[in-house]
Amino acid sequence: MKITASTTPLPPAQDALRKPLYRSLFIQILVAVVAGILIGHFWPDLGAGLRPLGDGFIQLIKMIIAPLIFLVIVTGIAAVSDVKAVGRVGVKALAYFTGATLFALVFGLVVANLVQPGAGLNIDPATLSQDALNAKTSTAPPKDAGAFLLGIIPTSVVGAFAGNNLLQVLCFSVFFGAAIVVVGRERCLPVITLMETVLELFFKIMGWVMRAAPVGAFGAMAFIIGQYGLDSLGTYAVLIAACYGAAAVFIGLLFVVAWAYPRVPLWQFLKYTREEFLLALGTASTESVLPRIMTKLTNAGCSRATTGLVVPTGYSFNLDGAAIYLSISLLFLAQAFGYDLDLGQQLAALGILMLTSKGMAGVPGSAFLALSATAGALGIFPVAGVALLLGADRLMDSMRVVVNLLGNCVATFVVAKWEGQFDREAMLRAFAGGDAATESVGGGTTTAAEGQPDVAAVPQGEAAGPGAEFTHPGAVTAQPASAASAAVR
Repeated sequence: MKITASTTPLPPAQDALRKPLYRSLFIQILVAVVAGILIGHFWPDLGAGLRPLGDGFIQLIKMIIAPLIFLVIVTGIAAVSDVKAVGRVGVKALAYFTGATLFALVFGLVVANLVQPGAGLNIDPATLSQDALNAKTSTAPPKDAGAFLLGIIPTSVVGAFAGNNLLQVLCFSVFFGAAIVVVGRERCLPVITLMETVLELFFKIMGWVMRAAPVGAFGAMAFIIGQYGLDSLGTYAVLIAACYGAAAVFIGLLFVVAWAYPRVPLWQFLKYTREEFLLALGTASTESVLPRIMTKLTNAGCSRATTGLVVPTGYSFNLDGAAIYLSISLLFLAQAFGYDLDLGQQLAALGILMLTSKGMAGVPGSAFLALSATAGALGIFPVAGVALLLGADRLMDSMRVVVNLLGNCVATFVVAKWEGQFDREAMLRAFAGGDAATESVGGGTTTAAEGQPDVAAVPQGEAAGPGAEFTHPGAVTAQPASAASAAVR
């Protein structure tokens, strides 16, 4: 009898060497979040005092975000070697962002009209203090559309990086990458090689920082619960239910969009990125997962240039969760003060929110600034009435964070597919933790298939634990790092 070799692929190497459950970053963050809730609830003073743990972790992440975005975008554009393609990606991303934000705002208005979260409260705005609102917004004046657009252009490149202004860093990065393409890849090869090496170093630093993620999530959650308490949920029960219910339906629509066009099974993607989403929930910040979510999107088949352009831009232009919250909150305030907005007034509010929701990006107390600017423009109820939301705003963070982050991930898949820079087979391999999966061996990584050292390998799925090795997005298994940038999906 003739025996032939089986063509069935072997399971990933890490399946045989499954790491202990306690070493899983997902489990560590989950335990930290639960512990933070318990500490904040039973010992609120102690929980409120743990805020530096969460803030410290966020600062560690912010330390590497600006240079990381610069390096990812520049090396990604250099790999594409087509300035026009980069421009198309930007235009398509902005078109998608505008449509998604408009839909989210309209959807929020529909929900608020159906649920009527503020009906029957009959609150007198004269009883509310403007001082509390000023303290929350740091008295920063709202920007108009022109000031916001001018703010994207950095007056100083060094200032853009020092101030961690992501849109200004993004603007300079596009110019720098385009210059490399125009001058020529061969002449700029020493610069590109240096930048790829530095990018590899930044991902190594990110791997170290992520070891502190459970501590950051614990401190942030303990502070939120200790400062605001679980009892405050009852005060804004209908508003919270309306916002979270709208978010659940909107996420369902994102599932449909992701499957209908780029054919992405979003449930598998959520499983693939569960550590990032749980960390974003625990820290109430999408910035805390920006580097890792960009890496995973690139590993999941989106080109490095598309990921580098869409994700950072989406952090300011595609805040779907914030848009839902703003539109519902605006009608909540009008209803709480006894005003019934007609269709014309709601359409006017919609137009104003489209502008203020963009212009407020990155400003402390941005939601209150956007609502204050909208209330002032409409002149329906006093701006001081926005202070009514001070007690509920922090309770909405989880909803905003999840919808914002998931909306930007879906946007990246859609734009990558639209531009022809999406590899669905690579996505399926990443979700399955298959051929590209790696395991950490000593100080480096090895591929599961060949067992050969490979400095350009990127961990997938379960391999991406707290101490996992990170390299720049777009690295290709079994290629040296200098050659990986030439691979265009």
